[in-house]
Amino acid sequence: MTFPHIPQHIVQGRNVWQPCFFAEQDYQRYLMELREVCLREGCRVHAYVFMTNHAHLLATPCASGQIARVMQALGRRYVRYINDRYRRTGTLWEGRYKSCLVDGYRLRCYRYIELNPVRARMVASLAD
Repeated sequence: MTFPHIPQHIVQGRNVWQPCFFAEQDYQRYLMELREVCLREGCRVHAYVFMTNHAHLLATPCASGQIARVMQALGRRYVRYINDRYRRTGTLWEGRYKSCLVDGYRLRCYRYIELNPVRARMVASLAD
């Protein structure tokens, strides 16, 4: 359930061994689609990180049901792009996205999202 004006930490991804981003262009496409869908829906994204096999978002919906609409449209657009680009079929995501309210610990969630690639040793430092 979406509560208007309360930030949510959203995780969308695949299982540990399967990527959902295969090249730099894929990260850029996901970001472009995210931006377009959120602008259309009026949902604010405060932080994000794209790992090789999942994405974290910190977003605040302005209306009830908005996170579900954003994630459904984003998933539809991005999966179509991946399937066309890599000549594949079927789903990309492992089930539905997961989300939780973060009203009381927003800054902690920002930090968690930003440090995720460092903890996963994808980059050496936060600046990377």
